[in-house]
Amino acid sequence: MTMHDESIRRTCADLVSHYAYLNDERRFEELAALFTDDAVLYRPSAPGQAIRGREAILASFRKRAPDTMTFHVCSDILIDVLDADRAQGRSRILLLSAPRASDGTAPPAATPMPGVFKDLFALTEDGWKFAERRGSFWI
Repeated sequence: MTMHDESIRRTCADLVSHYAYLNDERRFEELAALFTDDAVLYRPSAPGQAIRGREAILASFRKRAPDTMTFHVCSDILIDVLDADRAQGRSRILLLSAPRASDGTAPPAATPMPGVFKDLFALTEDGWKFAERRGSFWI
């Protein structure tokens, strides 16, 4: 493993973490910017449905109900460098989701949803991005 490989691993692992934070904070434009223009996303809630292209990915997140709160816990992030321009990875997720309480009280949480993501990363002119993100829940 070279220092360059370690830098790629760290950068790609950071993309996984940024995805979770931006998703939970509903910063969907910034989240979509983590993807290549022609990326493909398979959301864990619909693992057989490909969302193709950054604009379509952004549109799909914008459709989320405005009162939905999420909290993604990411762990066990493993990144394999394929070459100087490509990497692949996998990670575990635990999704907590609930409707936002209008009175500011803690909402009743839904059952935690464990799952996994399998990722392909590509080096672009703007840095490393998701080229494909394939999620699925275990239950």
